[in-house]
Amino acid sequence: MIRYFTDHAWLGGAQADADVLIEVAGERISAIRTGVERPPDATHLPGLTLPGMANSHSHAFHRALRGRTHRSGGTFWTWREDMYTVAAVLTPDSYYALALATYAEMALAGITCVGEFHYLHHGPGGVPHAGANVVGEALLAAARDAGIRITLLDACYLSGGIGEQLQGPQLRFGDGDAAAWADRVSALTDDDHVRIGAAIHSVRAVQADQLTTVTQWAQERQAPLHFHLSEQRAENEACLAAHGCTPAQLIGDHGGLGPLSTAVHATHLTSRDIGLLGESATTICMCPTTERDLADGIGPARTLADGGAPLSLGSDSNAVIDLFEETRAVELDERLASERRGHWGAAELLRAATSDGHRSLGWPEAGSLTVGALADFVTVGLGSVRLAGAEPATLLESLVFAAGAADVQDVVVGGRRVVARGHHLLVDDVAGDLTSAIRAVLPWPAC
Repeated sequence: MIRYFTDHAWLGGAQADADVLIEVAGERISAIRTGVERPPDATHLPGLTLPGMANSHSHAFHRALRGRTHRSGGTFWTWREDMYTVAAVLTPDSYYALALATYAEMALAGITCVGEFHYLHHGPGGVPHAGANVVGEALLAAARDAGIRITLLDACYLSGGIGEQLQGPQLRFGDGDAAAWADRVSALTDDDHVRIGAAIHSVRAVQADQLTTVTQWAQERQAPLHFHLSEQRAENEACLAAHGCTPAQLIGDHGGLGPLSTAVHATHLTSRDIGLLGESATTICMCPTTERDLADGIGPARTLADGGAPLSLGSDSNAVIDLFEETRAVELDERLASERRGHWGAAELLRAATSDGHRSLGWPEAGSLTVGALADFVTVGLGSVRLAGAEPATLLESLVFAAGAADVQDVVVGGRRVVARGHHLLVDDVAGDLTSAIRAVLPWPAC
């Protein structure tokens, strides 16, 4: 048994509890006691401890683009061309190095589980690697070596747009048809730190007659199913022109909505779309820092949640890796759109970052500080200038609206300490490794 003592812990209520002892047996929490004195054999975690955070939507290789797509403006579509440029040069080895450093950065930020939305399946020109899933397996290894859990959301990506063929770097994404995608992804298996899920890249990238194959694959395995949805108005317009319905309606018609499904972004929705997503209890993954970065717009998060759609959060393009920033942005962006305050409570937003995020990734046993849950938790130090003056009664509000990734001090995954006092114990020089990995894949200087 391992014992951890924390000054404060969020156990799921409206306020944090004080003087909390967490006992761990194997990978699970075996006991939690509040209001106790610190035992001499317990590891002290000074600060506020909360469940490990789930990053429900990541494209790890996009981390190489940080700071390099901002100088000349542009649109989502011009940014996409820069992203394709990096995708064109990645190898399994270079992607492993970049993903390892990126996942280590996530661990330092308090993320204990990542949903990796993965579509870079094949070699240049679409030529398969010697191992059909060698790139996906490299991502699984990177997460393991960084000390975090992963749900590999293997994406079906078959067309370059509605009615368009794959071309250029996109050829690396395609399996030919959904049946071939299903054959390939079926060779991947879960383990103690891995869940395998399915993804429909978007209705732009998967033809309507191929959607059911993907949704049925996920349903048969009770696996998570994720999809980009209505991120851009142009996607909606193309879908309406081709199919006479919105992307949400099209995916719903092919069995893609439901409690195991997650719609990423869900920015430009009709009232009918909102009803479909809420009534089906489809999770919504908001990625505010990326949605800002790409000028996507502000999605109707509060309306969706009120209609029955749970909320999760993701770092998406990894322009920023900070789940506290993603969390508060949901409230702050709604304030800008509505010109009023108070849409979300701090505990509600923390559930999106923890328990609801983990559930969307197929880890319902993670994301809470409860007996029997996986012993994945994070301690935020309270000594920085950002959190100076925080009071016990409003620690959750201070955390959500002022804390940042740099305030994370300790991270435990499966009972094992991965980060101690702000230092990653498995990856010694995360910043240096990021620098080397990014330079290895960047074909152009910052512009």
